[in-house]
Amino acid sequence: MEKVLLTGATGFVGKILVKKLVEKGYEVHTLERYVTGRYSLDAPQSVVRHYANLTDYPAVRHVVKEVQPEYCIHTAAVSAVSFSYDHYIEVSEANYLGTVNLAEACYRDVPHFKQFLMAGTSEEYGMSLLTTDKKIVEDYELKPNSPYAVAKVAGDLYLRYMHMAYGFPYTTLRPFNTYGRVDNSHFFIERTITQMLKQDKVYLGDPDTVRDWVYVDDHVQGYLKALGNKKAIGQEIQLCTGKGYTTKETAELIAKLTGFKGEIVWRATPPRPLDAKVLIGDNTKAKDLLNWEPKYNLEEGLKATIDYWEKIYKK
Repeated sequence: MEKVLLTGATGFVGKILVKKLVEKGYEVHTLERYVTGRYSLDAPQSVVRHYANLTDYPAVRHVVKEVQPEYCIHTAAVSAVSFSYDHYIEVSEANYLGTVNLAEACYRDVPHFKQFLMAGTSEEYGMSLLTTDKKIVEDYELKPNSPYAVAKVAGDLYLRYMHMAYGFPYTTLRPFNTYGRVDNSHFFIERTITQMLKQDKVYLGDPDTVRDWVYVDDHVQGYLKALGNKKAIGQEIQLCTGKGYTTKETAELIAKLTGFKGEIVWRATPPRPLDAKVLIGDNTKAKDLLNWEPKYNLEEGLKATIDYWEKIYKK
């Protein structure tokens, strides 16, 4: 039975991914940061948990030596872009240094290591998006425009260096704006849904921003399709739908699906510095290399997300 070491198992994507990996027959180990009240307790009993902070290289290396994984899926990150503007040191250390520590440990301490699967992000394109409204492809210039994106690009470049220098078998997946969270209402779709379910007035930001929304189940399938896929080694691959919706269109669809009849107040939240107006991806590479394409359209994904939050508020 092949071993997978998964970081971010208590996070948005990781919680789902850990169960899917067990179902597929992998021996799953999680690397978690010890935080009071936050554990992967709902994971299958077969999952083996290990605790270390990714910024602590000796601790990370100890875990990797002990587990000896064939695969590492690295989804752990401090992920809120807005948080990174004021917490740039914490975000840089976790997202960049954490990636370096984990990748180097896998390379140095696991002779039979097969693949390092990295959670990248469409945010890496950053400033490049300010001058185009075309669909983004993987070789588009990386010009990060937030501390979060800078740290992600730095981790991406480090993996490329390791691949060129040592043949390190990495794959970076770049998901676009993913939604379907069940325990975090900080992000746009979840914030809009929860506001519409519990109040008569909803406060949102720029109505004209265009985003390519990916439902979480499609996001997770991207990792599963890439895992163990030799075509994916040394590649950066986008997970996106290829369709863009303005935040106004998205909010109006959520209002329709929730039956919201109240008022939407636009431009009520401060804009991000250097935020891209249009962010739509091309998923040709994912289709060709991974045989992956999204199964959920926006309305289907929103219905599933709304259904969850409705149950929460009815309790």
